[in-house]
Amino acid sequence: MLDPFGRSISYLRVSVTDRCDFRCVYCMSEDMTFLPKAEILTLEELDRLAGAFIRLGVKKLRLTGGEPLVRRNIMHLFQSLGRHLTTGALEELTLTTNGSQLARYAAALKDAGVKRINVSLDTLDAAKFKAITRWGRFEQVMSGIEAAKAVGLQVKLNAVALKGVNDDEFDRMIAWCGEDGFDLTLIEVMPMGEVGAGARVDQYLPLSMVRSELRKRWTLNESDYKTGGPARYYTVSETGGRLGFITPMTHNFCESCNRVRLTCTGTLYMCLGQEDAADLRAPLRASESDAPVEAAIRAAIDRKPKGHDFIIDRRHDRPSVPRHMSVTGG
Repeated sequence: MLDPFGRSISYLRVSVTDRCDFRCVYCMSEDMTFLPKAEILTLEELDRLAGAFIRLGVKKLRLTGGEPLVRRNIMHLFQSLGRHLTTGALEELTLTTNGSQLARYAAALKDAGVKRINVSLDTLDAAKFKAITRWGRFEQVMSGIEAAKAVGLQVKLNAVALKGVNDDEFDRMIAWCGEDGFDLTLIEVMPMGEVGAGARVDQYLPLSMVRSELRKRWTLNESDYKTGGPARYYTVSETGGRLGFITPMTHNFCESCNRVRLTCTGTLYMCLGQEDAADLRAPLRASESDAPVEAAIRAAIDRKPKGHDFIIDRRHDRPSVPRHMSVTGG
């Protein structure tokens, strides 16, 4: 699938649920209203949609949420999607998780064909972790990460850079990840959804500044390593580990975007930072044939924009995109 700008769309992120057992301050409000179950696709429908995308050329599939592992019977979907790895139609099946359920599911994920995972972890301080996630338990997440490592899953940690919150921890996180063999990616706050008065401007920390500070202690060598996502990677000479930066605000990555996002309601967003979307649920449920849904996918890709419109609005403190990150998937 080629978009209007000649970019090959080979990466699909599927949000299997908008629900989460955390309430991270940059992602969700504490008092969230979740979608009614009637609007959410069944696991079988998600499987069918994913199959359509794979037939059209998607090679990498990432399951997200909310928190994907809180969805009931989610391992059935992983196991079913694993068949595309066996045939070679799909090159990679992975997920992004908050880590809370990893101790329970790590082995089953490995058995389903998952080789690497992203775990969202913004701090190594238990008190800060509680403040950031509101509902999370630090020890539970750390146990999950250890379980994933024990079964042989490659772990990458994602940390959102939060000014005045975790900006004094990046050196510690780099060292810890180097010792345990984890990659680390730092991410700029994205202006999505209402998360509380003043929070967006207060949270924003440009990663260009962070990288300059880190170079005072660490030797960062540019790397051509890619995972299919937007991160730009460096090798940390002192640890041998990889450090990535995702910079939607200070240096966007739209020119090489190969991704689209499917929500748990069957809504396809061609860009994380735009509101234009396509309804795939209606054609999916209207026919047993996949021809209508494949036509809808192609028509949506033909509307993929050149780039996002993210901006931190310091005057009005409002999000560029009204939907929460948990709705679209990370």
